[in-house]
Amino acid sequence: MEERMSGLFGKGEYIVYGTTGVCLVTDITTMSAGNLAQEREYYVLEPVGVKGNRIMTPVEGNKSILRPVLSKEEAYCLIDEIGEVDELGILDDRQRESRYKEALKTCDCRQWVGMIKTLYFRKKDRMSRGKRLTEVDERYLKKAKENLYRELSIPLKIPAEEVEHFIMERIGGERS
Repeated sequence: MEERMSGLFGKGEYIVYGTTGVCLVTDITTMSAGNLAQEREYYVLEPVGVKGNRIMTPVEGNKSILRPVLSKEEAYCLIDEIGEVDELGILDDRQRESRYKEALKTCDCRQWVGMIKTLYFRKKDRMSRGKRLTEVDERYLKKAKENLYRELSIPLKIPAEEVEHFIMERIGGERS
């Protein structure tokens, strides 16, 4: 890792950036924003799993959540506690999508696990009645898994595609 400027994160670090998910800090640069005479520092981020995409976001005064990815210890702890994570509290179908959006925006792995569990049990229930998961549910299940698995892949040092299998092996559960 490179020495840090005044920002919280350094070049070469992986962070979680808002609803974009895991990003690599590829650079920290200064530039003037719009008609401001004063220069500001910006992170140059590359979303993991999205080639050729670059995001520039202010180091300070950022409206999106910026946080470090979980450490190896935190990742193992989260996996070991999956059984204790509650499903999302969704009382009716009208609030379902807004609750999913809310959970994604938190950038909280436990919320993502709760969302995956909610959707897993919903899928199981619907399948038992001969129905498929709705398109909205499928889309949010995919996004929650993507966010969680990309993040966990960093501290576990395994490809994101292998994270679900790793989790199931560790907790001895069935795959969704």
